[in-house]
Amino acid sequence: MRFFYYDDKRASFWLFSAMSKIHRFCSNDFTVRMAAVDATDVVLEAQKLQNLFPIATMGVGKAMVGALLLASQLKEKQQVGLLFRGNGSLKSIYAEADYEGHVRAYTPNPQFEPADYKAPNVLGESLGRGTLSVSRHQPFQKQPFQGTVELVTGEIGDDIAHYLHQSHQVRSVVGLGIYLDEYGKVKKAGGVIIEVMPGVDEKIVDLIAQNAEDFKPSISKILMAGGQPYDLVLPYMTGIDFTELDHEVYAKYHCPCTRDRVSAALEVLGAADLQDMVEKKEEPEVICQMCGKPYQFKQDEIQEIRDRVHKNSMH
Repeated sequence: MRFFYYDDKRASFWLFSAMSKIHRFCSNDFTVRMAAVDATDVVLEAQKLQNLFPIATMGVGKAMVGALLLASQLKEKQQVGLLFRGNGSLKSIYAEADYEGHVRAYTPNPQFEPADYKAPNVLGESLGRGTLSVSRHQPFQKQPFQGTVELVTGEIGDDIAHYLHQSHQVRSVVGLGIYLDEYGKVKKAGGVIIEVMPGVDEKIVDLIAQNAEDFKPSISKILMAGGQPYDLVLPYMTGIDFTELDHEVYAKYHCPCTRDRVSAALEVLGAADLQDMVEKKEEPEVICQMCGKPYQFKQDEIQEIRDRVHKNSMH
């Protein structure tokens, strides 16, 4: 018997090999801050681990990049989580990242295929109408700060920018791009975020908006042409002096699943279902949906979990 497990609580991370440097920048007058990343490796890692089909790859990948960019502007040991919920067939996308560059993401429908891949806003239609909830965790904080806004387009970058403006009064541009080859495999993935701070000269805001309109930067095309994170920022900041900041942080796909946590998750089956597994001598394999790591449970372990659930029910 195989079960799938997902737990969004934090724990020690299981490290994968994929890594991508996150770059941070600031305008020379300190009124505009930027972050950019070529996240191809970590998005490709997620695609492989979860066997994501093209639309799920686009959604999960963009959410991962968006979470990384938001987390890069936090402080040490802080984390941000993005939960997109819609009434479309894709249903939801969850991504989380922390300041140290740990990132993971998930959708409950990784193999979803739309009727028309060439629809103008196929990702937005697949996600549907709904909400974006953003949670920010700080070390030793019992309850995270959370804000929720309506999805404006279903395009991940637009919805993140909408959240920043509605919840934090921060005007921003969030550009995200995923390029898939003819087989649906990730070839390039990355993004940029431009945030203007309070007190900014409105002429700078107007110039950034004009640059976005004039250049219409395509993140995936810039990366496919060999562009670096600096090249993702430049089109928006043309005519504005800016400097790259020291930021030796690398994006790494991680998952916090552990055997103990999966064992605790099995308790939700209840004593009756666990007893049925004992009687049928089943030894379930529980697979983490975030990373694909399997956990095999023997009969004596199932009996121990059953006994623990029964004991707890007596109190």
